[in-house]
Amino acid sequence: MAHLHTARVLWESNTPDFVKNTYSRAHHWSFDGGQTVLASSSPSVVRVPFSDPAGIDPEEALVAAISSCHMLTFLYYAAKGGFTVARYEDNAEGLMGKNAHGRIAITRCTLKPNVTFTGKAPTRAELDHLHHVAHEECFIANSVTTEIICEPQNV
Repeated sequence: MAHLHTARVLWESNTPDFVKNTYSRAHHWSFDGGQTVLASSSPSVVRVPFSDPAGIDPEEALVAAISSCHMLTFLYYAAKGGFTVARYEDNAEGLMGKNAHGRIAITRCTLKPNVTFTGKAPTRAELDHLHHVAHEECFIANSVTTEIICEPQNV
């Protein structure tokens, strides 16, 4: 199963003093469905005004991609298991630090999903199993070296 996924990244200079490192890091991401979003370096990495806090930074996009893929995989397996999901919310967090090679990276991503079911809800063991399978089968989780921890918020 091979699928090609594309994204267009467009940045244009806004200063004649590019080599002085005073250029804007704001740029745009465009996707095949027609959506274009503002992106930028994180203000925690490059100070404002050279970054745009309104833009999505690559680090938070990675966290969102990990969370989104986990959710989509979870929904698939929940439906397959006969559980009806009414709502899924995740307040995921990504921790940046040095990896095993001493390089700055998102070293850990903690997912904190809170899932609401209608009708028959899974037991705690079934819920944990659904999250385990979602993690094992998630395309993004299988693509990164970031440690991914899942802490379901459901009691």
